[in-house]
Amino acid sequence: MPYLSAFPRRRVCASNRSVFWLAVITTVIVSIHSVLFYTRPEYADFASVARIKEQFGWGPPSPEALLHEIEAKYPSNSTRRANAVLLMLARNSDVEGAVSSIKELESRFNKRFQYPWLFLNEVPFSDEFKEKVSAVTSGTPQFGLIPPEHWYQPDWIDEDIASKNRAQADKDGVPYGGSLAYRNMCRFNSGFFYRHPMVLPYKWYWRVEPDVHFPCNINYDPFLLMEDTKKVYGFTITPLEWPLTIPTLWDTVTEFITKHPQYLAPHNSMDYLSDDGGKTYNRCHFWSNFEIADMEFWRGEAYSKFFEHLESKGGFYYERWGDAPVHSIGAALFAERNQIHFFDDIGYLHYPLQHCPRDPSVRQALECVCDPNGSYDYRDESCLRKWEENLLK
Repeated sequence: MPYLSAFPRRRVCASNRSVFWLAVITTVIVSIHSVLFYTRPEYADFASVARIKEQFGWGPPSPEALLHEIEAKYPSNSTRRANAVLLMLARNSDVEGAVSSIKELESRFNKRFQYPWLFLNEVPFSDEFKEKVSAVTSGTPQFGLIPPEHWYQPDWIDEDIASKNRAQADKDGVPYGGSLAYRNMCRFNSGFFYRHPMVLPYKWYWRVEPDVHFPCNINYDPFLLMEDTKKVYGFTITPLEWPLTIPTLWDTVTEFITKHPQYLAPHNSMDYLSDDGGKTYNRCHFWSNFEIADMEFWRGEAYSKFFEHLESKGGFYYERWGDAPVHSIGAALFAERNQIHFFDDIGYLHYPLQHCPRDPSVRQALECVCDPNGSYDYRDESCLRKWEENLLK
């Protein structure tokens, strides 16, 4: 009976080989899928659960359909406008970069929506700056002078300590580590710009910087979208902050929220900021050189008290606290998570980081000239996945 006894063993061996090769093939397919999903935006969109559901009519409308719905609801030919301003902080030497940014945003958006421009500087704008900027803006731009107490280092800061720390930061290779002017700007953007007399009449602002690019059309009014959906803050890019710029920032934040837990929003975004329930800061933040936001949020009690607490510690000058983490922490803790909006459909480039709309049909509809493969969205150092996970909680 040796033949009969060997037959089952051969059948088992053949079965095992089939299972082995099936496992190998499955592993290869999954590996290829993973590589393509995280390196090729078009494939990631095509293979997403949302896209598959859409193709079979099982899910919500496509990103392109949603975009057209928003464009129809907030069109440029509507007479309704938000109480909003396009705001730029610039120096006279920034004139060419300012003109470049203005031209692009005017072409892509504001020539149809006609929102006013306001420019701020710590010194009077030159006639050249005013003339060149006025030639490319919609309507008549406004030019404002920043009050000295809003801009310059306060007298109570110990300059000996501050200057030593700047020198060390510069030696350590911290971006703008040795710059006092940069610290002035970060402090001003963190807690003073929305108090400027020329800014006070406005509720909404879109921060625009010199030498930035808008590679896609913007065919709807983002201010009205945010107003109607009760958003308070909008962003396009979310990177990690340099650790050497904020050694004591999170300790200062936790000290504040321990003393004032009443200011925390019930459904806040602590899980975006921290990987351990608030014990430490993971350095995720919204890149504030692009932000569309409600200044009444910054002017409100929670953020005002928060900024006063930060200001009292001197970290804007003893360290190099940036307005990006300060705004981000304030918005993430004191606003509901559904009040913060990711503008996936607004293309944006502030060298070296870029956001390009993820959906190919959206890019085509908006006549985008950006490369999605260069988008920062899902790089290892981007916090966009962290933000998306936070929204699901």
